[in-house]
Amino acid sequence: MAHVTDFRYSIVAREDYSDVTFMLEVCHPLMARAARPGQFVIVMSHADGERIPLTIADFDAEAGTVTLVIQAVGKTTKEMQRTCRVGAELYGIAGPMGIPSPLGHAKKVVCVGGGLGVAPVFPQARGFKEAGAYVIGVLGFRNRDLIFWEDKFRAVCDELILCTDDGSAGMKGFVSQGVLRAISDHADIEEVVAIGPPLMMKACADATRPFGIKTMVSLNPIMVDGTGMCGGCRVKIGDKVKFACVDGPDFDGHQVDFDDLLVRLRRYKEEERVALERFNEDCRMRTVPEGAKVVSDLPRARG
Repeated sequence: MAHVTDFRYSIVAREDYSDVTFMLEVCHPLMARAARPGQFVIVMSHADGERIPLTIADFDAEAGTVTLVIQAVGKTTKEMQRTCRVGAELYGIAGPMGIPSPLGHAKKVVCVGGGLGVAPVFPQARGFKEAGAYVIGVLGFRNRDLIFWEDKFRAVCDELILCTDDGSAGMKGFVSQGVLRAISDHADIEEVVAIGPPLMMKACADATRPFGIKTMVSLNPIMVDGTGMCGGCRVKIGDKVKFACVDGPDFDGHQVDFDDLLVRLRRYKEEERVALERFNEDCRMRTVPEGAKVVSDLPRARG
């Protein structure tokens, strides 16, 4: 690991959890000391790269590192999957941004993570545990092969409910069903925190609404530039309009207009599709098939 006085956002560890999901541990001592659960960062992988908001999945003030878990679904994240290796450096990482999640008030909580949302809900689970709460973790994956961080959650949770779509591990079903199981076992749950795809967070909010259990969701998926300048992350919270990046990212899930949020998520689909197609075509042009003859456009050296 780089010394705390000699770093330039160096990637000191990487782990791949699936063909599209990977973890980067980045050296940034100042940010590691300042980070709090629920916050996010703005990352640029190279000088000409896109600025993208990513939720902080873990931070270690003693080691001076910040952990990001990324899903390669668009042009920029696929490029990061290809180029961000141990020893490489990120061009820029700014933060921590966003309002930290309020912890320490609830005595019994359920922390729910679905898919990629498993990573950013970990600091919340750990934070609640450190504040003295009884923590129930509910984690959801499509199948057993996609499970990651189970051991990390078991270390900070008093109970852990694993859910898989196909039933290959834990209970068969969605995390919203795991939440209902936790509620049936514990009548004194004071709060649920859910992070993941918008439809998953909506399902969790719908599950807790009849019981009147406070349910917080993280609206990171809708953020674009992460500073409030673009206005792309406007969300309807009750009868008010908020900005996910500067007023959140945590909001009362029972007040979020998820229908409006889902429409906004589709706003840049065409631009994202075109950017990804261009990136894939560029990758194909740069890749020379094994055994193919390489023809150079450069003049041959004389000698």
